[in-house]
Amino acid sequence: MCGHVARFCLLQSLRNVLVSGVLAGLAAMLPHASVADVFPAERQSIAAAASSDANLAAFYRDRDFAPIWTGADDAARRAALVRALDKAGHHGLPVARYELDALRAAFEGATNPWMRGQAEVMASRIFLRYARDVHGGFLNPAQLIPDIFQDQPHRDPYALMDGFLASEPHRFIADLPPQSPGYNRLLRMKLTLEALAREGGYGPEVEASRLRPGETGQAVVQLRNRLIRMGYLARSATAEYDARLQAAVMAFQNNHGLEADGVAGSQTIALINASVEDHWNEVVLAMERHRWLNDGKVHDRLIFVNLTDFHTRVIDNGEVSFITRSVIGARDRQTPEFSDEMEHMVINPSWYVPRSIAQRSYIPGILTGGSSYMQLMSNGRVIDRASVDMSRFSVESFPFELRQPPGPNNALGTVKFMFPNRHAIYLHDTPEQHLMAHPVRAYSSGCVRLADPHEFAYHLLARQSDDPVGLFQGILASEKETYLHLEQHIPVHLTYWTAWVESDGHLQIRPDIYGRNAILSQAIQSLGVVMPEPSS
Repeated sequence: MCGHVARFCLLQSLRNVLVSGVLAGLAAMLPHASVADVFPAERQSIAAAASSDANLAAFYRDRDFAPIWTGADDAARRAALVRALDKAGHHGLPVARYELDALRAAFEGATNPWMRGQAEVMASRIFLRYARDVHGGFLNPAQLIPDIFQDQPHRDPYALMDGFLASEPHRFIADLPPQSPGYNRLLRMKLTLEALAREGGYGPEVEASRLRPGETGQAVVQLRNRLIRMGYLARSATAEYDARLQAAVMAFQNNHGLEADGVAGSQTIALINASVEDHWNEVVLAMERHRWLNDGKVHDRLIFVNLTDFHTRVIDNGEVSFITRSVIGARDRQTPEFSDEMEHMVINPSWYVPRSIAQRSYIPGILTGGSSYMQLMSNGRVIDRASVDMSRFSVESFPFELRQPPGPNNALGTVKFMFPNRHAIYLHDTPEQHLMAHPVRAYSSGCVRLADPHEFAYHLLARQSDDPVGLFQGILASEKETYLHLEQHIPVHLTYWTAWVESDGHLQIRPDIYGRNAILSQAIQSLGVVMPEPSS
């Protein structure tokens, strides 16, 4: 009798081991009854294939391991996914990541329950990968560039699967990319550039270092032809640098952030000689940057700082309602990319000097007895400098904060606009308004200086005051540091867009002043995102 019991226990143990092996460790997820009796082979296969992904395992467990791709009624979902993957290249995505050929083969080879289960989970994995990439971007920019802190809007995988299951599949997938007009214009421009490449591109480069109105010759013809191909000039047979060609050059200069003088100097010609592939790469990276901001929300107002074109904009319901020139961080003190919410402004602000700036620019002079308009601060109190023995300290051990009180020469000017963040970056006025006349405005220690800070304040306050000018100027006249809270917090995006398409269809290009695009473009190309060959 004892022998029979021992053999039964041994057989039971072996059975449990076999079940665990078949289900790849999923015994705990399934009912205690015999798995083979309760779950058909396809569901066992789904459970095994999904077990290594917690989100997919939870999704399928909650559905009793029923399929959503490989069932008899799932043809529409399969078709929607395959169609989206087939068009993934239109969005500048790394198509090899989505294994379309392997997925098609898996669907076609799913001739038994086990293979159907494997194809089922494969489809879900690829769907989640595609959905993540097309919605929130396929790069992780923070791993490539330390000054990018953009929180990408990647959606919860379980919620994605659940939302897809409850929706019309083609519509759900079509809504994953950014739905903004700017993204759609980039998408159209990408396809236009690919068509131009198939037709030979922009034509021969301009073989001249400088061309002026009134000149003639082969170089002028080359200039004319490239501007025609770029959409700046109607078709023409003239070989003269006439008024129409001059106007086209000025439009091109405006769209590239240059002084629009109508003279094709060396910088203008270098940009005109850029290839279709150069522009395609810019557009693809711009689409990826759009995806980083794709939070799916409709903002009636946001503040958009584009570092590369040195401007700050207020955008209301998709339209620019205010724009002002800006100064950004110098190349060795770069302004980071991130998003936050503006909460308040400070009128007549004090400037609490960041430690790095204090050590570089102020503390050495204070230690040697030099004069300074900076106040020494400790625990919020002003310290009498005469009472401090400076010989006890070094630049590194200097124990005081430095504060510049409000006043006409304050480094922050008369107002700062706050969206509290770990980078200590904000928008503010500046006493150095003369810098706004420079075409390239990268001079600050990282914060963004505004050319029209008062008008910017009036524009923001108009939503909460019948007299925004009077409200602001009254506080300013008091000369007291005053916090003025915004009743509605405003999303702020500090971005680095070197390419976008205006509503007139023209591509805007700006210099890669910090060298960030070069790094990101290399990463994109390493993933196989390259311009299609003209023959393809």
